[in-house]
Amino acid sequence: MSGSDPSSLDVRALRQINLFEGLTENELKSICQAARLSRVKPDAFFFYQEDPADKWYILIQGQVKMTQIGPEGQQVLVRMVAPYGEFGSVALLTGLTYPLSAQAAEDCLALTWDKTIITTLLSSYPRLAMNALRLMAERFRELQERYRELATERVEQRVVRALLRLERQAGRRLERGTLIDLSLSRQDLAEMTGTTLYTVSRILSQWEQQGLIKTGREKVIILNQPGLLSIVEELPHNGSPQTPL
Repeated sequence: MSGSDPSSLDVRALRQINLFEGLTENELKSICQAARLSRVKPDAFFFYQEDPADKWYILIQGQVKMTQIGPEGQQVLVRMVAPYGEFGSVALLTGLTYPLSAQAAEDCLALTWDKTIITTLLSSYPRLAMNALRLMAERFRELQERYRELATERVEQRVVRALLRLERQAGRRLERGTLIDLSLSRQDLAEMTGTTLYTVSRILSQWEQQGLIKTGREKVIILNQPGLLSIVEELPHNGSPQTPL
């Protein structure tokens, strides 16, 4: 991509986004040309929780943290967005506010569609509208699964599931394993799994000693995925003695 022209984006790269599944190259070009580019610097926000949901985004460069402030003022990291991930999808519906805040973790560049343009595109491309409904259903299922994990699983299981989700989202194969190619601090992982920094640090250190993972500065490499999966399968759910949160 050159300059600030969304039409210079290689639309083939957009095919990895579920929302655009089944669309022709010409349709993708038209949709891309209807966007504008938004540049956001590190720690700045694309939008805040409870802002009117009037824009939808696809990240092209950088990383975005999707966070939520709870009733008692505690911040929770819900998910990380990697390049070619979408966020703000609630704007595909009408009359809603953003349930999360979107904060740039580094210099970010995103394709942006305003609400009026989104409405026109959904009307013009029925396949896009069908994909949008499926996307919202998937988001709802993801939230249900996260709530189930918090309610029923031990902290080790939740940390494994978070790492494997991030691996699917932003994994990059290395000779020794798979790098989660995101700036992921231990505090971030604690927020994602509803536990404390101390607990996450202890668990990761233990797994590193066992050869399951390797950690670095805001980086995690998964060395033994089957070994991590065995933790999910072998540990009992709530109701048995648990590791403290």
